Amino acid sequence: MGPLLLALGLAVLAWVLVIGDLVSRHRPVWHWYLIGYPVVACRVMFTWRKVAQLNDLAVSKRPPRGLLGDLVVKGDPLRPVAPRISFPRATRMGLTVWVRLHAGQTPATFLKAADAFVHAWKVHAVRVTSPEPGLVLMTATATDPLQRPGLATAPTELLSALIGALESGGAWVMNLRLVPHWLIAGATRSGKSTLLARLITQLAPQPVALVGIDCKGGMELGLFADRLSALATHRREAVAVLSALAADMQDRMNACRSARVRSIWELPDKVRPVPVVVIVDEIAELYLSDGTRESKAEAEQCSTLLLRLAQLGAALGLHLVVAGQRVGSDLGPGVTALRAQLGGRICHRVNDPGTAEMTLGDLNKEAAAVAQSITAEERGVAVCTGPDGGWSRARSYLTTTEEAVSTARKYAASTPELPGLDRALEVLEGDDK
Repeated sequence: MGPLLLALGLAVLAWVLVIGDLVSRHRPVWHWYLIGYPVVACRVMFTWRKVAQLNDLAVSKRPPRGLLGDLVVKGDPLRPVAPRISFPRATRMGLTVWVRLHAGQTPATFLKAADAFVHAWKVHAVRVTSPEPGLVLMTATATDPLQRPGLATAPTELLSALIGALESGGAWVMNLRLVPHWLIAGATRSGKSTLLARLITQLAPQPVALVGIDCKGGMELGLFADRLSALATHRREAVAVLSALAADMQDRMNACRSARVRSIWELPDKVRPVPVVVIVDEIAELYLSDGTRESKAEAEQCSTLLLRLAQLGAALGLHLVVAGQRVGSDLGPGVTALRAQLGGRICHRVNDPGTAEMTLGDLNKEAAAVAQSITAEERGVAVCTGPDGGWSRARSYLTTTEEAVSTARKYAASTPELPGLDRALEVLEGDDK
């Protein structure tokens, strides 16, 4: 009887392990809620006091010494009291814990102890934020969802693009109606070009005009020429395109003023101008100068026109997506002024801390530090901001060159015409001859 029970027990254990492995691979969210969350929640509750004491997060209610007349009396050792925490609340692939700070404590001490909680709770990452004074929110992520990002879903909306997956497991969406202008930074082979390709393939089926400015001879954005309403491949063409867009912007202003509305979205569908998304690859090429008068004038024109589009374009259906390897104040004050108008920020791996600070530092110092920790092996991983002002690590879905070119050709017939831009490029071409 004994051997039979043993064999039966081993068979049941093997079955449980096999089923658990299948659920973990094919239904990771189910596995987390059924097995992972209860285990990690127990670790949080049982290790909290000890980890808090070891990392100087616990405080004593009374001093270790007291005065008795003129004598200093040393009392018995007092056990430090850890801050109170809420019961861990499960999220899609992690959990959250609220911490009520002792008087005099700051969130900075909890930020320093984040790695200690990662090891104690055996999770992938712990992020510390302070949504309101006196409280700290600790968000633990069980595993790294960016290692194998699933195909998240998002509603199809005009000027909205599903880019990839967030660290939380949710969909990473760039919605230009909510955040009209974006700045994307990233070193070579960091995933910046893949992100732009994904953005264009997502916008290609929509009734929007796509305008490319690629002063590297069109090597990147030239792949999508079939779907672009205009493409500038050097700075003189960029000045012509931006000037034509500025003139079109003035026409849109006049239309809104005549109709007594504040944006083109309040105009009737029949008279509403087509939305335009201007994608600039390698912004530094527009600002760098070789020292000649002509070169300086072109750089200044580009700077002024881009800033005007960023300041006034959102309500008029003109949107900017500006990308570059290097985004720094050394490119001139125009870059700093433009950055202030680009509310959406995405930072891949960069080669210098200054670019990460320029991209994210003015919004969140912690986000800039996290961006600098992205390794060369994490292609496509970036730190992005959200419409709510927060930030998250994310990874864009891989879009191959063949897929991007195929999508551009598929929707080439639906490319909106922008006569003003075509005329500007034709005039420039005639002047060159």
